Amino acid sequence: MRAPKFRYHAARSVRDAVAVLADEPGAALLAGGTDLVPNMKRRQQTPAVVIGIRRLAELRRVTNGNGVALGAGLTLAEVAAHEKVRAGYAALAKAAGSVATPQLRNMGTLGGNLCLDTRCNYYDQTYEWRKAINFCMKAPASTDGHACAGPDGQSICWVATSSPRCWAVSSTDTAPALIALGAFVTLVSARGTRDIALEDLYRNDGMRYLTRRPDELLTVIRLRPADPEWKSTYWKLRRRGSFDFPVLSVAAALRVSEGGVVREARVVLGAVASKPLLVPEASTLVGRHLTDEVIDVFAEKASRMAKPLDNTDYELGWRKKMVKGYVAGALKELRGTG
Repeated sequence: MRAPKFRYHAARSVRDAVAVLADEPGAALLAGGTDLVPNMKRRQQTPAVVIGIRRLAELRRVTNGNGVALGAGLTLAEVAAHEKVRAGYAALAKAAGSVATPQLRNMGTLGGNLCLDTRCNYYDQTYEWRKAINFCMKAPASTDGHACAGPDGQSICWVATSSPRCWAVSSTDTAPALIALGAFVTLVSARGTRDIALEDLYRNDGMRYLTRRPDELLTVIRLRPADPEWKSTYWKLRRRGSFDFPVLSVAAALRVSEGGVVREARVVLGAVASKPLLVPEASTLVGRHLTDEVIDVFAEKASRMAKPLDNTDYELGWRKKMVKGYVAGALKELRGTG
């Protein structure tokens, strides 16, 4: 498969990149290209302009201050291997190190993984395959027709044909880990800069899954100062132990006192919706010891949030059942008995 024709602009700086984004609606950003290039070959994305940002040194820095700031252009391999990440933010190191294969981790970037396109069995196919089913709600309009439409003229999600929205799944590994760690991100455009909590970057919508505006570039990921009381981990379910996208992920971060009492807790489910899901019931762990009973009750509550559909690997009923076990396993690991 070959990508469609496009014009390439090698950005000289972040300011240069966002200036082109402002002038070229629909332009795409290319760093590692591990998601964009296959999507372009399958005609899922057909940008007229591609902006290369891989060589921008300002996106590849790791800086200290009130915490750690990671440039969005750092490769996943660099993030997974970085001494400060491994020492203070284990969930992120595990998540970045679990993405795809070593070759792809050497190319793919942290920012790219955070902005990863949502996935679906009816969407992640060749153009010809999608054309044979008359496309879907998320697929781009074709040159010889439009996305599949029902009797009312509305496009169809083949996973839930009566649904008004797309149910493609968020399959980013690093986002659940970073949300559990309470990360913030910086978005830059020609209009200015804004900082938001990472969880606010996502919408539970398979098509409009990011709140990042089309003219914005994600530049920096900021983490709280490392604290020995904080422990974190990341668990991932997939068919093969390497390469595959998650069909379920659990990121957990706990601040635990010397006596074993939970002071703060954040748990995030990934790959069970169109965005990573921060579990609000994690607050019920605060002030308690992580006994088997406490973990079991919380894991059951967390599993109720997961409503997987039949649009990825494995049967959806089994994937839902695995949520409780993975949440419990992550918490027991942080307790020291996993």
